[in-house]
Formats: sequence, structure tokens, C-alpha cells
Amino acid sequence: MTSAEQEDFHLIDEVDTEFVDMIKNTGGPNIQSCYQCGTCSGSCPAGSRTNYLVRGIIRKALLGLKEEVISGQELWFCTTCYTCTDRCPQDVKPTDVIKAIRNVAVAEGYMLEPHQKVAQKVLEAGHAVPLDKESWEKLREKVGLPPVPPNASSHPEAIEDIKKIAKKTGFDKLVADKEE
Repeated sequence: MTSAEQEDFHLIDEVDTEFVDMIKNTGGPNIQSCYQCGTCSGSCPAGSRTNYLVRGIIRKALLGLKEEVISGQELWFCTTCYTCTDRCPQDVKPTDVIKAIRNVAVAEGYMLEPHQKVAQKVLEAGHAVPLDKESWEKLREKVGLPPVPPNASSHPEAIEDIKKIAKKTGFDKLVADKEE
């Protein structure tokens, strides 16, 4: 066994079945149907450009390696394109499993900063990519579009509703900067 293989080698006395149950209850009910065929990883567009392996995350989750799974940044490489879900021969729904694990991770304080910033932007402006009002209004009008796009930018009441929902569910605290 090479040193790289030894680093990834885990001796497990007992599987943390609570973690598997948590995933099942959070949106990945079919995780235990996975038999590690690799179809998900082999068809993943993100995996072809990064070290992201859907199969690896699911395997570690099934082994109960909760801390390793929820703290790993590769958990956030999934673009939720659902290619793996479409092709999974066991109906594991790998994308849903990844999203369920992300929910557990966020609840326990793990989230990549770019994802956190996008969530904060949604809470602030009602949209993940808000437009700089002054520069975009003129450009939009110049090409015959209304000055404000038909998203939350043109509906301030929707932004307030988003903030209320986030506060009521605690989402605002989940995505807040840790210094706050």
C-alpha cells in the first residue's frame, strides 16, 4: 500500500448509523441502496475537472465518517446538475444525498465561504446576483428592457418576505459571518 493509500485508509470499529439515518431523514432516503458501481462519479461533469467523487462521499457517509464528510470542501463541488441521479442504476438519487449531507454540514457550521456569500446576498437583495442599479438601468433601457429586471429587485416586498422566512427558520444565523 502506498503512503497516499494509507492516508485514505480508515480502520472503523463501528459504523455511525446515526449519520446514515440523519442523511436518510434529511433527504437521501435511498443512500443504503448504493453498491459503489461508480456510475455517479463516472458521469459527473464536476468530477472531470476536480477531485470530486460522488461515490467517495457516499461511501464515507455509509461508513459513518461524518466529520470527514461534512468538513470536506469537495462536498460543495456538486453543481446539482442531476446527471448522476438520472444514471444511477439503484435509484440512490446521489444529488439528493449530497444536498442532504450539505444540510447536515450547514447545521453543524460547515459551509464554503462562496456559498455563504451567495446566501447572504439573497437575504440582502432577494437575488444571488443583484445588479448595480445605476449602471444597469441605463444599459437595460438602451436595449429596450425595463430598467429593473422582473426579479426581487423590482419587488422590495419580496425581499422583506425572504428576510422574514430566513429569520423564522434560522437560516439567517446559519449563513451569518462567524464574527457577527
